[in-house]
Amino acid sequence: MNCPFCQNTESNVIDTTKDAHGGIRRRRVCLACKQRFSTYERPILTTPLLIKRDGTREEFNRDKLLQGLRLACVKRPVSAAQLEQIVTDVEAELQKRGRSEINSRVVGDLAVKALKGLDHIAYIRYAIVYLRMDDLHTIRNEIDHLLSEEEN
Repeated sequence: MNCPFCQNTESNVIDTTKDAHGGIRRRRVCLACKQRFSTYERPILTTPLLIKRDGTREEFNRDKLLQGLRLACVKRPVSAAQLEQIVTDVEAELQKRGRSEINSRVVGDLAVKALKGLDHIAYIRYAIVYLRMDDLHTIRNEIDHLLSEEEN
């Protein structure tokens, strides 16, 4: 592990904690510059190939999903940690299914469901693109549905 401050390869671990998803956070101190920094380790489990709408296949990409969620949450009260958690949960669900290929729709459905519980505006933004809401009546119907759920 290289020190992010001086690039030295020698460091000591001063604290280790585990999280609920099997990851390990290590607090380190560089032996050269004495700066402290954290590293995060998580197991590398295989995720299935995603079958896109057009039939092509691609690897699941955490960063691509995270970027889409960030765009939906611009200027919304949603923290980066909450978005990371959604991505982690989606990835864990894909791995748990244990299949070599899965429809990309599953990823979108999981993301939409998580956003719906987190922030309705971010949900609408994401759903407009993901569910291909291409007219105002469809968008209005979805907003009316959200409002009726909120009242109940």
